[in-house]
Amino acid sequence: MRLWSIHPKYLDAKGLVALWREALLAQNVLLDRTKGYKHHPQLLRFQQCEAPATAIGCYLGFVADEADRRGYRFNREKIVMHGACALMPVHTGQLSYEFTHLLGKLKHRAPDRYKVLESLQEIETHPLFKAIAGDVEAWEVIPTAAP
Repeated sequence: MRLWSIHPKYLDAKGLVALWREALLAQNVLLDRTKGYKHHPQLLRFQQCEAPATAIGCYLGFVADEADRRGYRFNREKIVMHGACALMPVHTGQLSYEFTHLLGKLKHRAPDRYKVLESLQEIETHPLFKAIAGDVEAWEVIPTAAP
């Protein structure tokens, strides 16, 4: 599960659809509608919110907005909780990590998109987040290189 902190506009079509599906799964976890994924690190920041289900609903709404902008139609009726959400903080180190991670995926999966994004200097956050100074988030699972 990857709930991107970077703006969904950077994702290719496959990535945007995957984000929608994974965020819907996250919504089900936060609403206690599934047995699995309850302790997934990507959910921690939502679980720490005052209203986790509303926060993931806001997150999904912004993903659907990006889909609309591209001419896709994600079913907004699947978003359970609606409402206003306060911006959630995300460290600039996390944004850099995620953007590099995305570039690695795009290099093979969508080389044209990779070429457009590879020289980008300023990374926008997903609209639910506000960038603050800091390293990669403590909840991020960074794979270790094999010896």
